Amino acid sequence: MKTKIHCDSANYKIIKHFNKKKIVDGFTTNPSLMRLSGAKNYKDYSLKILKICKKKPISFEVFADSPKEMLKQAYKINKWGKNVYVKIPVVNSKGIFMGSVIRELSSKGIKLNITAVYTFKQVNRIFKCLNKKTKTIISIFAGRMSDKGKDPLPIFKKSISLTKKIKNIEILWASTRESYNYIQAKQIKCNIITMPPKIINQIGSFGKSYQALTLDTVKGFLVDSKKSRFTI
Repeated sequence: MKTKIHCDSANYKIIKHFNKKKIVDGFTTNPSLMRLSGAKNYKDYSLKILKICKKKPISFEVFADSPKEMLKQAYKINKWGKNVYVKIPVVNSKGIFMGSVIRELSSKGIKLNITAVYTFKQVNRIFKCLNKKTKTIISIFAGRMSDKGKDPLPIFKKSISLTKKIKNIEILWASTRESYNYIQAKQIKCNIITMPPKIINQIGSFGKSYQALTLDTVKGFLVDSKKSRFTI
């Protein structure tokens, strides 16, 4: 099974670049990435992106906090394009599970990306809310777990085991920290991994010998020393 690669960016130029690359199967965005990319009007900026990304799946997230407003935004975002997945956080800022939102949207065939997931209990609750005929991504934040000293692999393995027989439900490895995470995602047969552009580029160096890596490292030290004009 292929582990698909999504590019985690809302930068227009970066999406335009990677949209042409076969290595990238789709894109993920969030309100923080949109802000970082200079978006002033959420809809206008998203539609600008969709003019260049017309076929590959792309996730746009709601930014409301109440279930009622999330639903309003979700219905609007869904209309932006056939390749759009509507991103819904598993809970709102008060810690309330957004099951009612997930259930309603999924029942109406709206493609979803459920985000900010950290536990198998959350995955299981999401799973029970889904119309299994509706395409859904469940994004588990591996990197942020690792940052806090927690091993994400057991949660992924249980989640993949739960969903593997449902072709429309995919588990996504989110908050990727290093290129080796791609190897880990492949080993556990994770459906998708989303990565920042820098890490996607690093995958191109896979297969280099240790000798080549040693030379690259030493040459880098030499270049920086000469540029700095160090003396002792």
